[in-house]
Amino acid sequence: MSNEIMTLEEVAEYLRLKPQTIYTWAQQKKIPAAKLGKEWRFKRSMIDAWFEQHIDEKFKAL
Repeated sequence: MSNEIMTLEEVAEYLRLKPQTIYTWAQQKKIPAAKLGKEWRFKRSMIDAWFEQHIDEKFKAL
């Protein structure tokens, strides 16, 4: 489901990164996220779009 809401840990697992990396990126607004109270939440469709844009930019530089 593309509109699924994910936790920080789920995003880290999905992108195969450490949770601390996702936390830092969320704080620095490098990845689309919303802070609800003390918890970060992510929309899977936005993570997918962000990843596609990010990976495309990396390959264009090669």
